[in-house]
Amino acid sequence: FRGCSGGSTPSIAPSRLLTADQLGYTPALTTEPPLGGKQTASTFVLDQPRCVFNDYGNADIWLVVALDGATSSFNNTDRPGSPEIAFQRFPDPARAYMTLNATLANYPCPKPAGDITVLRVGSETSCAQDDTRPTCNGPLPGPGPYRVKFLALEGSVPVAETFWSDAIRLTEAKSPNTISTTGSGHSAGMIAITTILSILFAVLLAGLVAMLIFWSSDSCSGSSTFSKPESVSVRRYNTHHVYDQPAARL
Repeated sequence: FRGCSGGSTPSIAPSRLLTADQLGYTPALTTEPPLGGKQTASTFVLDQPRCVFNDYGNADIWLVVALDGATSSFNNTDRPGSPEIAFQRFPDPARAYMTLNATLANYPCPKPAGDITVLRVGSETSCAQDDTRPTCNGPLPGPGPYRVKFLALEGSVPVAETFWSDAIRLTEAKSPNTISTTGSGHSAGMIAITTILSILFAVLLAGLVAMLIFWSSDSCSGSSTFSKPESVSVRRYNTHHVYDQPAARL
């Protein structure tokens, strides 16, 4: 049957030969309850891949972040930090990038008690514009959605990888034009308190103005108050009138 082969064997692209073991693990957003800010406008938090790469002790474990529609075009043979997958070129023209490299020692199994076993994607701001740090874990440029997977490399050879995560969408800041200004966002109690405080403030302000007017008028009339008793007292104690009385009797 070998002699019956009618055509030449199709060539296989070298990159297709470098297949990695598919591991039965799917990255996901953390479910640890004490942690806040699992998704922000530029970051999200994943569970660490504990007990996933135990058979690959010599490998470097990378996190691959890709646009939702770019997972099928990601090439495992791209070297971390190469221009094609540099963070500073994401999301255009680079459709994916690699970051947060670690070794198996960083993901001990089983998890030690009390360890925080999460990864915050997008937390580094200092290297976001630094072309010398192409594997920067920089802030994500938009709400997404994104997908991630973990990839183990020995040198530049991919040896194991996880599944891609579900689509991850970040929190979007509301536009001021979309914020409702109707009373639906305020309780009746809050409106009543605001009204009472406004009235009290107006009364206080009116009292201060009246007090200032009173002080001003009182200070202006003080000089006449002291001048009038002084002139009356001089007339009341007229010594010339006292000495004239005996002369009148004589």
